[in-house]
Amino acid sequence: MTDDTKKLSPDTLAAQALGWLEPEHKGLIPGIFPSTTYERETDGSYAAGRVYTRDHNPNYDQPEQLLCRLEDGYQALLFSSGMSAALAVIQALRPGDHMIAPEIMYWSLRNWLLTVGKSWGIELSLVPNGDLAALKAAVRPGKTKLLWLETPANPTWTIDDIAGWAAVAKETGAHLAVDNTVATPLLTQPLALGADIVMHSATKYLNGHSDVLAGALVTARDDDFWQRVCVNRRAGGAIPGPFEAWLLLRGMRTLHLRVERASENALAIARHFEGRNGVRAVLYPGLSSHPGHEIAARQMSGGFGGMLSLCIEGGEEAAMAVAARLTLIKRATSLGGVESLVEHRASVEGAGTPCPPDLLRLSIGIEKAEDLIADIDRALQGRNR
Repeated sequence: MTDDTKKLSPDTLAAQALGWLEPEHKGLIPGIFPSTTYERETDGSYAAGRVYTRDHNPNYDQPEQLLCRLEDGYQALLFSSGMSAALAVIQALRPGDHMIAPEIMYWSLRNWLLTVGKSWGIELSLVPNGDLAALKAAVRPGKTKLLWLETPANPTWTIDDIAGWAAVAKETGAHLAVDNTVATPLLTQPLALGADIVMHSATKYLNGHSDVLAGALVTARDDDFWQRVCVNRRAGGAIPGPFEAWLLLRGMRTLHLRVERASENALAIARHFEGRNGVRAVLYPGLSSHPGHEIAARQMSGGFGGMLSLCIEGGEEAAMAVAARLTLIKRATSLGGVESLVEHRASVEGAGTPCPPDLLRLSIGIEKAEDLIADIDRALQGRNR
């Protein structure tokens, strides 16, 4: 493609993977490059600009460039997992630096911050989701260096104002990093709202087929903090293999179709079960009754994502029973695949979880919405089939 790509929609850019052609044979699909090292010239230089696969595998180029375009960033980097991407940012802090994150967020990262992060000398404040005043009150002038935000927040799908957090970060002199895994760059663009770094668990929607473990970061600019992130990646070796990067690009080409269908399905399910017998609450930002709906409608475009949660009347035992009776929706961890999944998050997260015990987290896939609704209806009515 030419410079005219700036006029194309994200859907087209993703479907055509920026229009890249394999240079030697003009193939539409890139090859897989398993080589870990590259030959030097006689003078010691590298004519192809590649030294070692930890930084320079050709299979990273296309998904990184495509994600960078979708997020409208300066540079993107692939990682071996979403956690490794997140930790590359957090470990760019200095001992004694202070960071702020929301109380409800991805459990594994929250748990790391509360345990290992403390041993690294990182000072942490957790603030209530959706409370900008609490965020401002938690700032420690001269010490707060990173604000970490996840919105919609897993698994209650609360909404925070990205632009509001960005304003606090700018005033504080801190970096704002946003976990955009659930919204994807097709629904939310945090960098355009003032964020400095965007993180993705690429295992989820970017890949979309439940067969790749990967993560990614996109930065708005090159600065000292980003360079420390790059060093963490290079020195730590937290990179995907070439086949995983190749599969990730394959998945990204249908991102727009999958996200659109999943969002439509999730909204249909949320509307169907809101106020129904057996359901205490439906947690989905696409509902006008959701407390964060107005902000979500402002910073999300094209839908509200494929994630929702149902709080089941009768508490934890009733919620577990409903999950056990589902037959079409599979009981499994993870999200963002083409298939629908359900999980009782409190029992998975264990002691210390802030997740309500009656909550079932649903990752809605691309099946027919009516079939998914019927499956949930049967389970709520106490019928296995």
